[in-house]
Amino acid sequence: MKQFFYIVLFSLITTAGYGGNDSVEIPLGGNAYLTREAGNMKLTKEGITNWDDERAIVSSWFKVGHEGGLTLSIKAKSAEGKSTIKVVVNGKPFHVELSNSDWEIIEVGTVQVKANEHVKVDFQGSSKSGTTFGSVSAILVEGEAAQEPLIFVREPENFYFGRRGPSVHLSYEVPKSAGNIEYFYNEVTVPTGEDVIGSYYMVNGFGEGYCGIQVNSASERRILFSVWSPYTTDDPSEIPEDSRVLLLEKGTDVVTNDFGGEGSGGQSFRRYSWEAGETYQFLTRVHPDVDREGATVYTAWFFDPDEAAWQLIASFSRPKTVTWYKRPHSFLENFIPAQGYLSRQVEFGNQWAITEKGEWLELTNAKFTYDATAAAKRRADYFGGLSNGNHAFVLKNCGFFDKDTVYGTVFTRKSSLQTKPDVDLDSLPNK
Repeated sequence: MKQFFYIVLFSLITTAGYGGNDSVEIPLGGNAYLTREAGNMKLTKEGITNWDDERAIVSSWFKVGHEGGLTLSIKAKSAEGKSTIKVVVNGKPFHVELSNSDWEIIEVGTVQVKANEHVKVDFQGSSKSGTTFGSVSAILVEGEAAQEPLIFVREPENFYFGRRGPSVHLSYEVPKSAGNIEYFYNEVTVPTGEDVIGSYYMVNGFGEGYCGIQVNSASERRILFSVWSPYTTDDPSEIPEDSRVLLLEKGTDVVTNDFGGEGSGGQSFRRYSWEAGETYQFLTRVHPDVDREGATVYTAWFFDPDEAAWQLIASFSRPKTVTWYKRPHSFLENFIPAQGYLSRQVEFGNQWAITEKGEWLELTNAKFTYDATAAAKRRADYFGGLSNGNHAFVLKNCGFFDKDTVYGTVFTRKSSLQTKPDVDLDSLPNK
């Protein structure tokens, strides 16, 4: 009888605390998004809180490396009374009852999953006796499909960039015999429907900065041009006077200031309502500053199709630097963490480098790379390749799609027109 009692007691304990030693905990704070806002629900580093409206939905994703059975549990508690929540795993609904006032591991159910695919888990309230449905801090997984590798954001210190998603890059190959490069020309097209808020489509990157277009909000879009200071800091107020990037000229309606957070330096932007589906031209110049010893001048132009003319964005002088245009590249990033579950893509075409002697060189090779978020296997939704009949390079990120691209892959696009773009360098404004 005593033996039977201990067996029953052990059974009760293991059921309430489901999630064995082999289970893997996936924190919602770094792997979930509020995909339908309603009521006062919030998603914090600790997970779901203030869950008071059944219309609100939180969605989480992670990627499995193996096929087979996947058993899910959640770490949850009910703040008051009882509640029932709906947990949908890859489209399969499970109803889970919460009545515990302390954190417990509660089983959800088992699904069959395929190898190398993302698993989506949605949370939505069904019924409650109190004011909220409760709180959920993590998903726990075990079973055949829960064996490593699993791709998700594990460390709290990486939640911010993990939720932003991976940044993806293209580095354009310049012939070794080219000599000094002075200008870089590129064209950008954001396909219709891919202009997601929080996206930076960086068109003309160089060794000390970058230039491109952004979607800053539902009502604002920008052209951005930035040059980093040679002094390393995230706080622009710390930069010594002799290391400050100086503004030489700026175009009409261009705003200039200092920037910080991911390096510091000089920043310029123009609010401009660029449109998805349209192709825009950019030209950037880098050359030694003849008026300031030991410095380099960086200038960016944008071809405004409404004016049918090249427009100056800005021109900066960077001290303690004597260089030409180095490392022409483009990238795609999401800069709003809450938008990291939405995919976006961009096309870059017709790249040309112009030497200090005025020779135009078409660049048709580009190497694909990604950032630390992807390299550390926190996210796997990154892609690079070719589009537009192989005449343009394409980058795609975020959205938890399953197709990814091998780091370092080199793509070769078809030659654009076999003739250089029609740009009169001598007539550019404020050259």
